[in-house]
Amino acid sequence: MQWFVIFKKELLENWRNLKWIWVPIVFILFAVMDPITTYYLPKIMDAVGGVPEGSIIDLPMPNAQEAMMMSYGELGMLGVLLTVVIVMSTISGEIKSGVYEMILSKPVKFTNYVSAKFLSIMLIIIISLALAIGTAWYYVMILFGTIDFTRILMSLFFFTLYFALIVSIVIMVNTWTQSPGLVAFISLALIIIFNVLTNIYGHILTWSPALISDYIGEYLASGVLISELWYAALMAFVFSIVCLQFAIVTLRNRVLH
Repeated sequence: MQWFVIFKKELLENWRNLKWIWVPIVFILFAVMDPITTYYLPKIMDAVGGVPEGSIIDLPMPNAQEAMMMSYGELGMLGVLLTVVIVMSTISGEIKSGVYEMILSKPVKFTNYVSAKFLSIMLIIIISLALAIGTAWYYVMILFGTIDFTRILMSLFFFTLYFALIVSIVIMVNTWTQSPGLVAFISLALIIIFNVLTNIYGHILTWSPALISDYIGEYLASGVLISELWYAALMAFVFSIVCLQFAIVTLRNRVLH
C-alpha cells in the first residue's frame, strides 16, 4: 500500500512536469532523425544546388537493418543523455529542498521510496522507447525495406534493460550529492568510463551491457539471438539491482548520520 502511494505521487508529478508528453516526443525525433535524413539527403542536395555541375555523388543507401541501427545509435547516445537529465534531480532535488526529510519523517521504507521512483521513471522510458522504435520501424519499412516485427520487439526488450541500468546508475548517484548538476556530471562520467573500458577490453568483457546495442545490430541482421546478448542483458539487470541497493543503503546511512 505504501509503495503504491509513493508510486502514484511520482506518476502525478511526472504528469505535472509534462514528462509524459515531451519525453516520448523527443525520443521519437531522435529515432527517426537519421533514417529519414539519410534517405532524403541526395534529394536535399539536388534541391539546394550544392553539388558542383558535372560532379557525381554516389551515397550508398543502407539496408533496412542498418537504417534501424541508426535509430538505436541515436537513442543510445542522445536518448541516454536525455535520460540522465530527466533523472538527475529525482532524489537529489528532494534532498536539497527538504522534501526528502518530510517524506522520510513518516514510516516510509527506503526500499519503497527508491523502487517507486525507479519504476515511475522506467514507465516513461519504456513507453518512450516503444513509441520511438515503433515509429522508426514504420519509416524504415516505408523507405528501406521490411524487418520482422519479432526482431523489433526482442531488440526493444534488450534495449530497455540497458536503459534500466542507466536509470539505476543515475538514481544511485542521486544519493551522493544534493546538486542535480553534479549528479548529471558524475553519472555521465561513469557511463563514459564504462563504455570506454568496454571498447578497450571488449574481447574480454563480452558480457558488458555496453555491448547490447552492438549485439542488437547483429540480431537484426541475422535473426539469431547469440548467447552474449542474453548474458549482457542479464548483467544489465544484475547491475541495476546492485545500483538500486547501493542507493537504498546510502539513504539509510544518511539518516543514521
